[in-house]
Amino acid sequence: MRIPRSHTALEDLRMPVQAELAAAWTSLMLLYIYVDIFHFFKPGTIDDILVGIVHEFDTGPTFVALALTLMAVPALMVVLSMTLPARVNRTINLVIATLYIPVTIYNAAGEESWAYSYFYGLSIGLEVLLLALILRYAWTWPRRAASPAPPATSFDGEPHRTPQQA
Repeated sequence: MRIPRSHTALEDLRMPVQAELAAAWTSLMLLYIYVDIFHFFKPGTIDDILVGIVHEFDTGPTFVALALTLMAVPALMVVLSMTLPARVNRTINLVIATLYIPVTIYNAAGEESWAYSYFYGLSIGLEVLLLALILRYAWTWPRRAASPAPPATSFDGEPHRTPQQA
């Protein structure tokens, strides 16, 4: 049995850069969340958390504040990518995504067990890929052609005339 196909082409609209950036930051945040949740399944992780240790760090107020700050920035980038003016938006996305690449790679530091290397390699690889996509979107932000300057006017509001026009 044949399924009838439409012979009309699908329209492929250009998505605004702001939406692409917001979608990439959202995907990155979801990936961060799921990686952290799946990390709980690693034996000993919950026991370490219960005694106040995460990745060799004490889970005091400083750690919690730094962790919140570290995750709040990409979460806020979702909103900022949709609302900031283009020039500021592009610059902030380039700076934040560049700074977050080493932060993301640092998550593999101190990992003693090779048993979870695929998990960490895949998660960090996907996170870096999303950050690279953010950098690409921001770097290749479409430019608007310069608009012609408005005609010069004299002090009384009349169009300025060249000597040949007078």
